[in-house]
Amino acid sequence: MKIIDAHLHFSEVKRFRNCAEKISQINYSMEGLKEDFESNEIVTGIAMGLEETHDKAFPDAEQRNPMEANLEGTLPSWLKYCLGINPLQLKNDPLGEFLTIERKLQEQAVVGIKLYPGYYPVAVTNAIYRPIYHLAEAYGVPVTIHCGKTYAVKGYLHDSHPLLVNQVALQYPNVKFIIAHLGDPWVMDTAAIISNNSNVFADLSGLVIGDQQSVRQRMESKLFVEHIQRALDYAASYDKILYGSDWPLVQLNIYINWIKGLIAQQYHKDVFYENAIKVYDGLLK
Repeated sequence: MKIIDAHLHFSEVKRFRNCAEKISQINYSMEGLKEDFESNEIVTGIAMGLEETHDKAFPDAEQRNPMEANLEGTLPSWLKYCLGINPLQLKNDPLGEFLTIERKLQEQAVVGIKLYPGYYPVAVTNAIYRPIYHLAEAYGVPVTIHCGKTYAVKGYLHDSHPLLVNQVALQYPNVKFIIAHLGDPWVMDTAAIISNNSNVFADLSGLVIGDQQSVRQRMESKLFVEHIQRALDYAASYDKILYGSDWPLVQLNIYINWIKGLIAQQYHKDVFYENAIKVYDGLLK
């Protein structure tokens, strides 16, 4: 079965490299990603743009926009990315920042926009994002929004609640929004939102991270599995769920098999492949 990984990372951010080397034990490089893709029948991946001006600075107030997938040089055709946005820099030089973002949106490798509320203390309902949503509408690209718990322990969780996505989705009905990580732990809220808003989707990335032992323990937890499955069943919207891994935070083969177990086989093709093509126009060009 062909797979599209709709949420991964490919940026020179110290936290990702440390996790890959010390925890998930992944070859965090273009060569490593290609090998993982080939062994798991993944034909395309979408990296979430993220950068920092120095090690362990993210969320970095000084990082200029847009943030890219900058781990290595030119991206191959099988790897696309979403432009990461630092809202704090939007306030400093709005015209220059927006012009740079718009120029990048015209590049073939760019297929969307990524926002990081919860890391940056700026909710998606903040007026600073209005021009970003207008750009997304003008260029027909989706906006992926971090929702739920943050990987960093000191997150602004009141800004990363999925219910805030409901507000912007109503204000911008022509923009597709993707709630990352199913909004975990607020998965039932995410379920209600995607089932009630035609322009809101969700990805399944980052629900479990870590090394093989810790990942398997989490995956075998009946309570945690039911926590996720309850939301998927309530939403009954498998045409709006996208597979994503959050690589390099977890090994792909383990994660793919776990997601397959969560979802009835009749929906596998939609979740693992078709829905990403539907949301990301021109993804396979």
